[in-house]
Amino acid sequence: MAGLLQNKPLLCDDIPWINALRQKGRMAFEAQGVPTAKTEYWQYTKPRDLNADDFVMQNSEDYEFLSVDEAHDCHCGKGEHECHCHHGEHECHCGNGEHECHCHASHEEGINLAERVLPFEAYYLYFANGMFIPMYPALPAGVEIKPLAEAIFDGEAKEYLGKLVDIEKHPFAALNTAYGEEGLFLRLQNGVKLDKPIVIWNHSEVEDENVFYNLRNLIVLEKGAKAEIFEYFDYKGKEKSRYFANCVNEVFLAAEASLHHYKLQDEAFKANHVALTVVRAKREAKYQNFCFQHGANIGRNEVVVQLAEEQAMADVSAAYKMAGWATLDFTTDIEHMAANTFSDQLVKGVIDGDARGVFQGKIKIHPDCVGSEGHQLHKAILLSDTAEADVKPELKIYADDVKCSHGAATGELDENQLFYMQSRGIDADEARRILVEAFLDDVLLKIENEDIRAYFKSKV
Repeated sequence: MAGLLQNKPLLCDDIPWINALRQKGRMAFEAQGVPTAKTEYWQYTKPRDLNADDFVMQNSEDYEFLSVDEAHDCHCGKGEHECHCHHGEHECHCGNGEHECHCHASHEEGINLAERVLPFEAYYLYFANGMFIPMYPALPAGVEIKPLAEAIFDGEAKEYLGKLVDIEKHPFAALNTAYGEEGLFLRLQNGVKLDKPIVIWNHSEVEDENVFYNLRNLIVLEKGAKAEIFEYFDYKGKEKSRYFANCVNEVFLAAEASLHHYKLQDEAFKANHVALTVVRAKREAKYQNFCFQHGANIGRNEVVVQLAEEQAMADVSAAYKMAGWATLDFTTDIEHMAANTFSDQLVKGVIDGDARGVFQGKIKIHPDCVGSEGHQLHKAILLSDTAEADVKPELKIYADDVKCSHGAATGELDENQLFYMQSRGIDADEARRILVEAFLDDVLLKIENEDIRAYFKSKV
């Protein structure tokens, strides 16, 4: 067992460019180390538990594509379209220029995938303890999904991996870069519009070892493409299991592309979950993000959006609900890098017990970005005398003729409303639940997909 820096064999480490990038990530993490209370963006979320020396980093299994195997060529005549089926039988159906891959895996990595289904139609991709389960849904033409290691092996990842993340500023992203081999490469070609969401299900189930894993996803939407992606992190196992999920997404949105990005963080209550999503949006691209956190000992979700060209838009919203001694952190950094760009942030939290909610939101309007708008609002309800909310809104404006606002409010449930509801025969717990649900309702309304919105409401 060891700490966060370990000597571990990595897939594709013999490829010069990825080996150099991993070494750069390792050196960046060594230079910064685990953040402390003196680290500006971590002053409220102190990851002291991440200094433990008993983490176990598992070795990924070799994928079959790492050695060329003609048996896995679907021979559809499309050249680049090779299906890699790692378990069970392989079927490839190509018609009307459409390439669909159906991989029927008999090995389920110890979890019952039949139970891993959400109450709406979706394309499902699964991870178990940070390792990809090689099962692929039948996807429409123009949609490419492959393991990150495969995209590294065939060179597709080189154009994107590490291009958006500043590893000198984000130590855990540097660590993720040092060990980046698990994750997905997802690309939608020009004009492709998915008819249902892609669900990326990250399931953890640990026993005696304190597992540490890194996930890295590359998401590329070409011009006019449109998609919904739902990241789900859940846990099943011993109540006091401790593990660390370190996740990074790099999202590239071409002109007029649109991505609705949802996330549900429901980790074990002693787990640690640190995630960074960095988005670059070009002309008229639209990025909508909604994250709901109510698990983990330390849960930090950070979103950085670069509005790089005119008319790019970002709507970054979140809700969190926790008790015990958890710390849930939602940190944002929205950069308006072009004129006439627009952003909106709404974050709401419900905090009980000795828990702490953290919101750090930044809006930066670069010089000459006239006509831009950026708005930010955080509200929290404290359900106990020992609950705590730490809020740091920040505006940096270097241009004239812009509209910006930020606000923050913290309070308690209205005792008069509680009394009125109880006087009408509603017990105290149910009255509190109704008021909490009503408090979170307007942030949930940010979710345009009604089925996904209903599912999030069921988790409140």
